[in-house]
Parts: sequence; structure tokens; C-alpha cells
Amino acid sequence: MSTKTQEPLITRVSDLPTSEARWVTLKKIEYVDQVGKARTWEVAMRKTRAAKAGVDAVAMGNVLVHPSRPPATLIVIQYRPPLDAYTVEWPAGLVDEGETAEEAAVREFKEETGYDCSVVSVSPVQAADPGMSNANMQLVMVEVQVPEEDREQPQQRLEDGEHIETVIVPLAEFYDRLVEYAKRPRTIVAAKLFHFAHGMNFAQTNKYGI
Repeated sequence: MSTKTQEPLITRVSDLPTSEARWVTLKKIEYVDQVGKARTWEVAMRKTRAAKAGVDAVAMGNVLVHPSRPPATLIVIQYRPPLDAYTVEWPAGLVDEGETAEEAAVREFKEETGYDCSVVSVSPVQAADPGMSNANMQLVMVEVQVPEEDREQPQQRLEDGEHIETVIVPLAEFYDRLVEYAKRPRTIVAAKLFHFAHGMNFAQTNKYGI
């Protein structure tokens, strides 16, 4: 990862012919609804879905376990051009052809954070943005065993053009820290991350006994 020298700046937005698009294409779906009425729907479709895994991407929910520190999770902050903002997310990435979701999760987590991890669980296939896209993903929960003598985060293995900041957050502070990030200028917390943290907070503070 090269050293940051300026804030990202969008210089132009233009129409993109689908024949030139590398990652997504735009399609029109024609269908008949539940009452027999013919309808249409515009949908963005990924061009890169891995056949073996059957999913586009994985996100890595994670817990860092240290012998003398409270359990924590690692989040990433990166600039996302579609939003022209920095997003706060869990590490995530596309599944390569021939990979399983588990294999992609371990590889991507190592690349983005520098940590080795072990897979704890894998979710069913989930819709990423069902009103706009057929994109899907799986949430892979991973665990990182951090050595007692660990003082610095390991070196990331980022590709050219990737600028990803990693932040370790104690799980007890997870929800409150995301709320604070959301107040920052030009910063948006990813929905799936906030939903997870909000669910944790709700389970701990609700009046319903659940």
C-alpha cells in the first residue's frame, strides 16, 4: 500500500456501456407478478460469480482473542467511490473461481489484515442489495488467536489501489464506536456491520428479556 498523499477526489462521472464493464452489467427482467400482471425490473448483475462457491463475496465477522485483553473485533475503513465516502466495514472480498467461501475468507482476511484466522461458522447465502442487484454473499465468522507478546498489527498484503485502514475495537465498545464513526464527516458505516452490532446491543439492553 502506497503512502496516502491526499484525499480521494472524483473528477468525472459518465455513462458506461455494459460491453466495457468488467465487474457488473445492467439487465431488464420481465416477469409476471402474484396477481398475473406483467412487470419489468432493472437489475445490476455481477459478472464475476464464482461457480464453485455459488456466491460473489464473503465478509469476515471476526473475534480477536488475546490472553490478557478483552475480546475484540477488527474493522476496516476504506474509501468507496460509489458513495464518495469512507466506509466502516468488516474485512470482505470477492470469491475467486475455484475457491470455497471458507477459502476465500481466510485468504482475504490475511490480505486485508495480515492476520491468520480459523473459520468458526459460515452463514447461508445472503442477498446483498435485493432491490437493485442479484449480488449475494456469505458471512464467514473467523477467530484470530493473538499471541501474548503481540504488540503491533501484522503487515497487510494489499493489492495496487487498495488503501485499507484496520482498527481493533473491543466487542464491549463495538456498537458505541460505530455510532461515533457514523457522526464523522464523509463516513458511512456498512449496513451489515451496523445491523450486527445493533443486534448485539439490543440483546444486552432491551426490556423484553431476550
